[in-house]
Amino acid sequence: MGTPLTDAPDLDALYDPPMEHVQKAVMSELIDFHVQYLRQAAFFCLATGREGGLDASPRGGPPGFVRVLDAKTVAFADWPGNNRIESMRNLQADDRLGMLFLFPGLDVFMRINGRGRLTKDAALRTDLAEGGKVPKVAVVVTVDEVLFHCGKALNRARLWDPAARLERGSLPTPGQMLAAMNRKSAVEADAIDAHYDHAMHTDLYG
Repeated sequence: MGTPLTDAPDLDALYDPPMEHVQKAVMSELIDFHVQYLRQAAFFCLATGREGGLDASPRGGPPGFVRVLDAKTVAFADWPGNNRIESMRNLQADDRLGMLFLFPGLDVFMRINGRGRLTKDAALRTDLAEGGKVPKVAVVVTVDEVLFHCGKALNRARLWDPAARLERGSLPTPGQMLAAMNRKSAVEADAIDAHYDHAMHTDLYG
């Protein structure tokens, strides 16, 4: 634990309250605007937590991979990553979650806060199949809040600006980092990178 802060800010004194139209835009269920965006959504970050810690993980798929089941419910498949499955374990202990959607090229976020449960329901998993694969587990989310969020952060980051893209090789590669952490050679680092690059493009649902 770090040294306790003694200069905690009075947030209500520093920040104006949200404008009335912003407050009214926080909905307790999905309406047509949200559904239209979800049909195009191809990426979101999933936030979960439990007593043992917090997790934020990226989720992606073809547009509409987060399926709208009804005005209070969405679902998505869990696909293989690094097999740490922190999000899944968190949801088994604490069903609260947050979903932050990004839409390439658009200066707007969409957020869903709600409750998630894991299911092995065969019909739902089949409906969420991608790339000829059926997921092992699906996540069903009950919507508590849904809202749109301004995209100032996207512009500050120049996220959609091609000129802001990093050049490959400008930072250590996954292979170089894993090799250094595991005291492996440069040759082994190259092999890890080759496997990583192959998996990133061909083993999406393996």
